[in-house]
Amino acid sequence: MKLDADSLAGRLLVAIGFRLYQVLIKTLRFEVEDRGDFRNAPGDERCIACLWHNRLLLIPFVIWHFTPVRRGGAALISASRDGALIAKVVERFTFRPVRGSSSRRGSSALRELADIIAAGRDPLITPDGPRGPAYEIGPGIIFLAQKTGVAVRPMNMEYSKYWRLPSWDNFIVPRPFSKVRVIFGMPHQVALTKSEAEFERERQRLKDAMMALVEMR
Repeated sequence: MKLDADSLAGRLLVAIGFRLYQVLIKTLRFEVEDRGDFRNAPGDERCIACLWHNRLLLIPFVIWHFTPVRRGGAALISASRDGALIAKVVERFTFRPVRGSSSRRGSSALRELADIIAAGRDPLITPDGPRGPAYEIGPGIIFLAQKTGVAVRPMNMEYSKYWRLPSWDNFIVPRPFSKVRVIFGMPHQVALTKSEAEFERERQRLKDAMMALVEMR
């Protein structure tokens, strides 16, 4: 039985989950590797932050504490009922959840993200979520970068000790007291395209830029 995020049980689950999340974070040691000088980016420079879905767990904390995206972030979250629970957690970090994916509300979510960028916020996207395949770029982030002209900022996290969940992407959970390496890549500009072959080239270029940050696969 799936929980409604606005039900008593749903709100209780979010509250307990958020507290456990905070406890886990307090045990971790963070080390930031800023290859693209992301943390010193000008305040008026917009970006589209992205990372692979299986590294998603710590990203609200990482963005809030280590990036300029804290000035006003937004996160693309699945329109599913499970996504509603995640959206409630994201809101606790003052991020604006945008509900949608490649399979549900995709076009309207992209329009909303474009409006968010125009309003001065920086969206976060997991381009292989919510269903995969793992480490494959969906078309949405390419369309968004082309529509807005905003650079993509690849991100990654590597853990010294971790568990992998039996999910489609082998979702990674850091073990308590492990070290977390937060890696920010160089800004990546997506070129405009006129053909399917050119679009595929841009998708592969972004995938290569993201995979260049990945050690655990």
